Amino acid sequence: MRFDRQAGVFLHLTSLPGPHGIGDLGAGARAFVDFLDRADQSLWQFCPLGPTSGAHGDSPYQSYSAFAGNPLLVDLRGLAERGYLDDAELDPPAGVSPHEVRYDRVREFKRDRLERAHERFRADAPATERERFAAFRDRESDWLADYALFMALRGEFDGAWTEWPDPVRTRDPDAIERYCEELSAEIRHRTFVQWVFDEQWHDLASYARERGIGLVGDLPIYVALDSADVWAAPEAFDLDAGYRPRAVAGVPPNPNDDGQRWGNPVYDWETLRAEGYGWWLARFERLFDLVDIARIDHFKGFDEFWAIPAGADSPAAGEWREGPGAHFFESVREHLGELPFFVEDLGFLDESVVALRDRFGFPGMRVPQYADWCEEGHMYQPMHFPEGSVGYTSTHDTDTVVGYYRDLPDRQRECLHYNLGTDGTDIHWAFVEAVYNSEAVAALTTVQDLLGLGSEARFNVPGTATGNWQWRVTQEGLDPEVADRLRRITDRTIR
Repeated sequence: MRFDRQAGVFLHLTSLPGPHGIGDLGAGARAFVDFLDRADQSLWQFCPLGPTSGAHGDSPYQSYSAFAGNPLLVDLRGLAERGYLDDAELDPPAGVSPHEVRYDRVREFKRDRLERAHERFRADAPATERERFAAFRDRESDWLADYALFMALRGEFDGAWTEWPDPVRTRDPDAIERYCEELSAEIRHRTFVQWVFDEQWHDLASYARERGIGLVGDLPIYVALDSADVWAAPEAFDLDAGYRPRAVAGVPPNPNDDGQRWGNPVYDWETLRAEGYGWWLARFERLFDLVDIARIDHFKGFDEFWAIPAGADSPAAGEWREGPGAHFFESVREHLGELPFFVEDLGFLDESVVALRDRFGFPGMRVPQYADWCEEGHMYQPMHFPEGSVGYTSTHDTDTVVGYYRDLPDRQRECLHYNLGTDGTDIHWAFVEAVYNSEAVAALTTVQDLLGLGSEARFNVPGTATGNWQWRVTQEGLDPEVADRLRRITDRTIR
C-alpha cells in the first residue's frame, strides 16, 4: 500500500483529558481531534484498545481480548445524554487525578456506573436502540459471545482460565451451555458494554475522519495467555494436551541485555496455515473496522520468533523458530485487498526481516533516540531516514525527547547539536523539526514531546511491571499555541 507524506501525534486514549480519572471516548477525545485539526495533522496513533488487567499493570499489550474494547474508555457523559445515567452519578470518584490514571479507583467507579446504565437500558431503552444492540450482537457474534462468557467465568472462578475446573477450562459443550445460562445476566452486561464502546468509538472515528485525520491502531503480534483469545481458540496456539503453553514468547539475550521472557503463548503456525489463517483474518477484520492503519508490534515474529520452553525462566533457553513469512501476508492481502501496515522493526533487524518488510512495502520505524550521533550516516539520524519509513521523535516505549537529551553523554550531545544544527534550546522542537523534515513517509511526535516534558512524563518503561500507562494530558495541555507551532512545521515540511 502506498502512503501519502503525512504527519501525526501519538497519544493513547487513557491519556486524554476527562472528568472520571481516565481518558475516554467523550469530549476530551474530540478536543484532541480539534487540536490535531488545528495543527494540520493527518494521523492519530494510539496503543491497543482492548480490556486491560490490573494483574498486568493495565498494560494495553496484555489484554483480555484482541477483539474487545476497554470498558474503562466508555464515556459516561454519553450514557447520561442517552438517559441511562443521572447527572448526580457523573461526579468523579474520590482520589482521581487529571495528571495520571489511578486504575483501581477508576475501575471500581466505572464498573458501578456501567452496571447502572445497563439496568436502565434493559428497563427503558427505546426500540431503535434495542434494534441497534441486537444488530451489533449478531454482527460480532463470532468473538463477542466467547469474550462475554470468558469475562463472566473469570468473575465466577476468580482467576485465570488456566486454573478453572476442567470442563470449562477445556470448553466441554455441556459445561459451556450450563454456564451460559447460569451467568446470563453478567454475559448480557458484558455484551452491552461492548456495544456502547463500539458505538462511541465509531462516532469518534467519524468525527476524526471528517477532519481528515486517520486513526493508527496497534497490533501486538502476541496475545495474553489469560485471554478469551487463547481460551476460545486453543488450536491457534502451541499448547499441550492440558491446554497449557509448550513455549512462550520473548527475545534472546544480546550484548546489551539478558533478553526478555514475555510469557505470551506462541502460535501453532502450521495449524493456522492449514486452516487458512482464519483466526488472524477475523482479527484483522475487527481491527480495520476500528482503525485505518495498524502498526504491527514485533514484526520480526512473522519472519522468525524466539520460543522459550514454558518451564524455563531464562530467555537464553529459547530458540529461533520459523514464522509464517510471506505466505501469511499474501493470504492477508488476498482477504483484505490491501495491507495498511506500519511495522515495528526495531532491534533484531537482519536481512531476512528486511526482505519480508520490503517485499510488501511496509514502512518500518526510525527513532532518533537510537542514533549514534557521532557515526556518519547512522540509520537513526533523521537526515538518513528513508522514504519507506515512519519517523518518531519518541515512542510509548522510550523516554521523552527531553528526558533522553538530559541523559546523553557529553560527546553524543555535541554530535547531536552538530547534526541537528541546535544548541539544545527547545530540544524537543529541534527533534520535531528534524523528524518532520526527513524523507520518512510519515512523521509522528508525542504530546509529551510537544510540551517539552521530561522523564516524569514517560508512558512506559519496558521490562517493568508498575508505574506505567498512567500519564495524562490536561485540557490546558492541548495548547492552541503549541498546535499552531506544529502546524507551521508541518506546512513547512510539506506534510
